[in-house]
Amino acid sequence: MRYRTIGILLGLMLAAAASYWGLRVYTPEIPSDPGRPGRAIASLEPIILGGDRQWLLIRGHDRGAPIVLFLHGGPGMPMMYLAYAFQRPLENDFLVVQWDRRGAGKSYHAGIDPAEMRLSQEIADTISLIGDLRARFGAGKIILVGHSYGSTLGILVAQRRPDLIRAYVGVGQEACDRATELGLQDRWIADEAHLHDDADAAALASSGRPYDREPWLFRYGGEIAGASSFLHLVAIGLRAPEYSLLDAYHVKTGVDFTHSHLKNDIFRGALINVVSSLDVPVYFLEGRRDYTVPFACAEAFFDRIRAPQKQFVWFDRSAHFPFLEEPAKFREVLNRVATDTASNP
Repeated sequence: MRYRTIGILLGLMLAAAASYWGLRVYTPEIPSDPGRPGRAIASLEPIILGGDRQWLLIRGHDRGAPIVLFLHGGPGMPMMYLAYAFQRPLENDFLVVQWDRRGAGKSYHAGIDPAEMRLSQEIADTISLIGDLRARFGAGKIILVGHSYGSTLGILVAQRRPDLIRAYVGVGQEACDRATELGLQDRWIADEAHLHDDADAAALASSGRPYDREPWLFRYGGEIAGASSFLHLVAIGLRAPEYSLLDAYHVKTGVDFTHSHLKNDIFRGALINVVSSLDVPVYFLEGRRDYTVPFACAEAFFDRIRAPQKQFVWFDRSAHFPFLEEPAKFREVLNRVATDTASNP
């Protein structure tokens, strides 16, 4: 399944690195800003959501800045281990929250009830967390960013609780059913294989038989433009200060556990056929080379969905991870979102 190979190898390599470098887990302090004395926060902390202990990373130069909550993909593949590599500039403008959801990364533990691994529970956990963050920081509505599978969760939360959401931002937005995604991937892999004179890949993509598409998506830049394997993500994760040896191992464990037990108990079929409108501003941020969640599906979804305002933003040098691949533009777009929605705080 998507990200399974990444999760296994990332977990093993992070574990080896943590064992070598030690077990200290921390998030670096944010230096005092003379213009905002005493306003910064850099906190790695647990929270109880739906009866389960989960982990948050909260960072920003100003506790009163607009809150941006990231919902990671996978499912079960955390974003917290990548955060230090792209979000430091965002912390000047926003209060940035990374969250390892139930069963993922730092939040994995052996006592999780598999019966609680449901999309409905994830929605409830997200709504609860947003409420806690707003109360704690005296904040208004938040900017909700959903990446990959997290974009399914995010758009369903925005649909149910528009009163909590200043804007919804989908990155690598899911829309189509899995069969449609696989068909788009196969056609693209076959085209790329012919361009690269790769007979093996062309034969696999045209065979109609099941095969692991992930290595080919990476090889041809459909996961990360300019990176030909998962080792790029592994190299980033090796330097994450927020992860201990056990947390690193749980990248793998959490992906396996989540893929085995997470149930979609909310809808059947394609998300594009389930959500036709949102009562919040909508932004889709898509990499031109994204075939992990093929961008054609997001385009069709964007054209169909109704919202008070909406914008589709292309990242021309990105595939599935625009925030990592083009972080300066990602920051620029999020600041535009904040400016556009200033009347919806």
